[in-house]
Amino acid sequence: MKLKNIIKGIFALLLVINITSCGITNYDEDVIEELSLKREFAPINLEAKIRNQTTVELSWDSREEVSNYLVEFSADDPDFNTVFLSQEVRADELPVQIRLEGETAYTIRVKAVSSRGLDDSTWALGEATTLTEQIMLPSQPGDINALSATLRWEAGLNVTHFVLEPGTISYDISAQEKAAGVATIPGLTSETDYAAILYNNSKIRGTAEFTTGIDIGNNVVLTPADDIFQAITDAASGDIILFEEGDYTAQVGRITINKSLTLRGLKPDFKPLLKVAFTIDAGADNVELIDLDLTGDSATDLNDVVGYIYPGNFNSLLIKGCNIHDYDRSFVRGPTTDGILQTLTVENSIVSNILTNGGDFIDFRNGDVLNVNLIDCTFNNCAPGRDFIRLDAAGTSNGNSVSNILIDSCTIHACSNSSSRRLLYVRFDSNDVTVRNTLIASTDSEGYADRSGIDETPTFLNNNYWNAPGYINSSQFIYDDSGTHTELDPGFVDASTGNFTLTNQDLIDNAIGDPRWR
Repeated sequence: MKLKNIIKGIFALLLVINITSCGITNYDEDVIEELSLKREFAPINLEAKIRNQTTVELSWDSREEVSNYLVEFSADDPDFNTVFLSQEVRADELPVQIRLEGETAYTIRVKAVSSRGLDDSTWALGEATTLTEQIMLPSQPGDINALSATLRWEAGLNVTHFVLEPGTISYDISAQEKAAGVATIPGLTSETDYAAILYNNSKIRGTAEFTTGIDIGNNVVLTPADDIFQAITDAASGDIILFEEGDYTAQVGRITINKSLTLRGLKPDFKPLLKVAFTIDAGADNVELIDLDLTGDSATDLNDVVGYIYPGNFNSLLIKGCNIHDYDRSFVRGPTTDGILQTLTVENSIVSNILTNGGDFIDFRNGDVLNVNLIDCTFNNCAPGRDFIRLDAAGTSNGNSVSNILIDSCTIHACSNSSSRRLLYVRFDSNDVTVRNTLIASTDSEGYADRSGIDETPTFLNNNYWNAPGYINSSQFIYDDSGTHTELDPGFVDASTGNFTLTNQDLIDNAIGDPRWR
């Protein structure tokens, strides 16, 4: 055994010497500085994203020596038996967007095309499935009426008919309408939510949703020449008062409502201009403010949009389709003991420049509101130095009820814009908070909350925070740690003029913020 080990050791030593000597003899050989290639390298990191329903956005890592690529698509055919579309793409065009057909599973392949005498690369593969095609265009002011709707799509494309629900209403498109991309559909029902599907024979080419306006019927209709204060005084409980388009701001004052009423603009696209504020008194169980343009006036003490300043058990306040601006104090306030509002809903509205001098934005201190729903709205420069929603524990409902707060699909810009202020200053004993699909931007706010009293396990989902660090600050009492949020620059077209149209495609695709800006 000893002799065998000695022989093994000698053999190993000789092997090391041989390897070392071989390394020494190769020191003078030329270093390989360039690989000898027969073909280009295939693209790497190929990524396909669906943008705007049927447009695929392609990107990959391009190489300096390759300027051209070939992209091919097969439709519902992973084996590429048939090429649906072939397109050349330059490296300087990346990422490139290519429009495809809807509701189709595409297999995608990309190769580098050599310009230096090499073979083209092998294919890089990807896949993407398009959504329902969308060639519908936004409506224009005046398109949607009480009993008819004008629908628009990309002119000249192949389309055959619409089907509307409810009612399974079928409308055949004429050759002239097809060429113009416009059709007016009669025979609709007022105040109805419609879903319209645009077809080319059996294939869906677009969808639209709209709500028809209100039919005058037996309702009270006012013009700027009418006394709006007297009309409201004379109205019966449950009446709907309609305002023709026009400027009513010569009639300035506070309106006290002591019965269930609806005040509504007759034409949503042409909102009547009013310079008023509202005080809600006992008997006004349900109040609706719809399709109005409301402005405040500090000189005449129109500082709050709506005030629940009297005791009472009130059922609902609905603010929908309104443009509300320039009030010096609060949006909705409830400062009175035994004043209880069951549900506050603000929907599809733009609220701006509510300055909260002497109050908070939604401010229920001694009074109570048990359900707050903010849906599809934009809030701009509201409560710049105060709290956005303040619900104190002083009301008579505290300890006996749950206060629910829902913020869904809203754009909140420069609100509670102070390092000592919060979006949710809630001290109601039992509360439940949900914030989803919402864009919060440009604020020095502390964030959601900095003390106990708020729901300690709120639901946060699919929100975006831009220049709003407090909302994701882990040192705050609650913050968005859902893992579903982003911090993307929305690319507002012009926030300084209130144009919050998004240019960030990811936020558009993820359906974040007030839908009107997407």
